[in-house]
Amino acid sequence: MMALALPALLLCRSSAETNTDANIVGFGNHPLAGMKMNPDRMHYLAATRDGSPVYPDHPEASAAYKWLEIMQEVAATDVEKVTRLAMPTIIARQMAISMTAMYDAWAAYDDKAVGTRLGGTLRRPPAERTLANKEEAIAYAIHGAMLYAFPQPELQSMIHAEMKRMGYDPSNDSRDVTTPAGIGNTVADALIAYYEKDGANQAGDWPGGDGKPYADWTGYECANTADVCKNPSRWQPKWFVLPNGERFAPGGLTPQWGRVKTIAIESGDQFRPGPPPGLDDPRMKEEVDEVIRYNASLTPRQKAIVEFMRDGPRSTGQSGHWLRFAADVSRRDKHDLDQDVKLYFAVAGVCHDTFIACWDAKYEYDSPRPQALVKYYYQGQMIPGWKGYGEGVGMIPAEEWKPYSPYYFVCPPFPSYPSGHSTVSAGASTILKLFTGDDYFGFCAPRVPGSITHEPMDEVVLLELPSFSAVAEMAGISRVMGGYHPQADNIAALELGRKVANHSWPVYQSYFDGTAKIQPLADRGVTKSADTKVMKKQTGE
Repeated sequence: MMALALPALLLCRSSAETNTDANIVGFGNHPLAGMKMNPDRMHYLAATRDGSPVYPDHPEASAAYKWLEIMQEVAATDVEKVTRLAMPTIIARQMAISMTAMYDAWAAYDDKAVGTRLGGTLRRPPAERTLANKEEAIAYAIHGAMLYAFPQPELQSMIHAEMKRMGYDPSNDSRDVTTPAGIGNTVADALIAYYEKDGANQAGDWPGGDGKPYADWTGYECANTADVCKNPSRWQPKWFVLPNGERFAPGGLTPQWGRVKTIAIESGDQFRPGPPPGLDDPRMKEEVDEVIRYNASLTPRQKAIVEFMRDGPRSTGQSGHWLRFAADVSRRDKHDLDQDVKLYFAVAGVCHDTFIACWDAKYEYDSPRPQALVKYYYQGQMIPGWKGYGEGVGMIPAEEWKPYSPYYFVCPPFPSYPSGHSTVSAGASTILKLFTGDDYFGFCAPRVPGSITHEPMDEVVLLELPSFSAVAEMAGISRVMGGYHPQADNIAALELGRKVANHSWPVYQSYFDGTAKIQPLADRGVTKSADTKVMKKQTGE
């Protein structure tokens, strides 16, 4: 095997990876010095077009904005205290159901919009289309939807408490569609009935599964184990170490997700990209070398980018991250309730669909992660790499190479190609651009490099987020710099996400203008059978 040559200068292949030194500042007299930040609640520092800082403020937040914050907190609590795992496909579905519930209830009080399940059948007369009625209807709709999407008792208690805090009675189970509460509850009923049959297998009762929630029913089998790699061209699970020291090696996350019912595209495979480069393709070797070079020479700004786009220990996934960006747009543009409901519905929906499209390709190609590829190309050799918390960079055996990541979550537990971060970011950024009519975002994000890997530096990096497209590019390159993906995964994923979003936008517009055709689940091709698509990746087929 070829020896690894490190260039004197690292070549950066993304427009997002520029201006590395100008954004590194000490606290000193900088405006951030006196700013008390809670990174779990408010990540972003707004900036005007000339770069002057403006602290986030939204004193007239809509009810939809407030419910989005509530949903984010419920999802974060789920990851941190309940399931203790960030499962991005499932989170995307939870958020899409919740945001769709708000939209469907709101549509009953619009003069032309139609809901996704009941169309315009719930429409109320003009005299009832008041802000108070809209707020009450969306409250009961998202309350019911979240109770379904987050079924754990601890989370349901949170949801009930937030309903009371928002001024509504969580025990009101009216289905009288002449009342806002009745409309909200009816909308939630329709969505729950629909999503129980979407192929996600939330209840664990689909044939072919093992009876657990969200169990795979497609018959996917890992070609390799965490300890033995029989087929290096296929994905290999990795050992995880929980903060309490417990070790476990999860199998592939939700292999069935490429078959899940979509919202605005026809199916998960509609825009499936071609295969990634093979192990004998020189491009793959070059891209693995690029990952190694990044890993051995990350600057403070690059570390901040990796960690910012990873979204921290309380991660609500890429869906949650891009819905936070949508909330930033709401504050920036002073949205009212109507604008927020539509924006969050479209962003959450495209995140859901891009995950489905991404997972279709992931389990079609079942490709290995860089951690396995580094070992394949350089087994038995010493290479430069990040040695882990507190140890810096040095020469290490290729078998010990790892991504720049916390010890308890070294690498995502699913196949590599294409990148989920890149797919979802490209899709959500495109929807935001289309919705607002402008690619301009105009924010910056303060980060302390090393904070997620538990070796924080004594400086803050301001990451410029000038446009939606630039943020998507930053998300994509972050996964290469972090060691989670080769460039092929990123490039194909960005294209895939944009295709999904561009196809989806007219669909969302048709819901807004009332021309959408409401299709039953049976028309979308989800088949409740494990026999229709059994994946035999263990043999390389």
